[in-house]
Amino acid sequence: MKVTLLGTGSPIPDANRAGPSTLVQAGNLNLLFDCGRGVLMRLAAAGLFPGMLHHVVLTHLHSDHTTDFNDLVTTRWAMSPFEHPLPVIGPPGTATYVDRVLAMLTDDIGYRRTHHDDLNWDPGVQVQEVHDGLVFEQDGVRLVAAPSDHRPVAPTTADRIEHDGHAVVIAGDTVPCAGLDALCAGADVYVQTVIRTDLVRAIPSARIQDIHDYHSTVEQAAQTAARAGVGSLVLTHPVPAPAPGAEAEWLALATPHFDGTVLLATDLTTVET
Repeated sequence: MKVTLLGTGSPIPDANRAGPSTLVQAGNLNLLFDCGRGVLMRLAAAGLFPGMLHHVVLTHLHSDHTTDFNDLVTTRWAMSPFEHPLPVIGPPGTATYVDRVLAMLTDDIGYRRTHHDDLNWDPGVQVQEVHDGLVFEQDGVRLVAAPSDHRPVAPTTADRIEHDGHAVVIAGDTVPCAGLDALCAGADVYVQTVIRTDLVRAIPSARIQDIHDYHSTVEQAAQTAARAGVGSLVLTHPVPAPAPGAEAEWLALATPHFDGTVLLATDLTTVET
């Protein structure tokens, strides 16, 4: 399997980090996890267009993880020479979210259908809501979901992708929890969004301080990795974004807790297993 961190940013705009999004290529399947800002640009940089995706998986419905979902829907539809519904997997509430996005796109859909005689269908989205358990087994690839903990955002989901004896976990936004531990057990790669408590506490904003109670710290991510016996821990969505040259400081927070490989991802970082 190949994991590409398409976007490693957070809600805070960053010139070098697109919004949260991860591509997992397992067997013949291209699986996109979350759709943060700039996802189609980073997907193109990875060599794929929207029509080449087999599934889109939303870990939760926070705006920074879904900002460009509408762009993905529109572009896949407008570029397709035939009807090509987009399979979307997410926690309960995803179907309602998708309906609202499609309603928001009503005007644009009308413009394009009026202009292009051969575009005689509306964009299609096939939603599967899963919060816990087996999501699918397809072409030798197995996707399993478990509840994560990003409260008050709920429900939220972490996902485990299995193929050919290997496993990758996409945690999304969560603090340590039983569902995450279960998914991570023995995984080759564990991708976790993280914050640095010391740096966040130095930011004079009450709203920023609120993020402490629903994100994993670097140390907590490392502890989860150690408990689960994973091979590699990939840190993404770092808040605040590391200053140039400060990457070693982030890694140093993880290594006392986890003796496996630790990576602090930037956009288009790849990991293979």
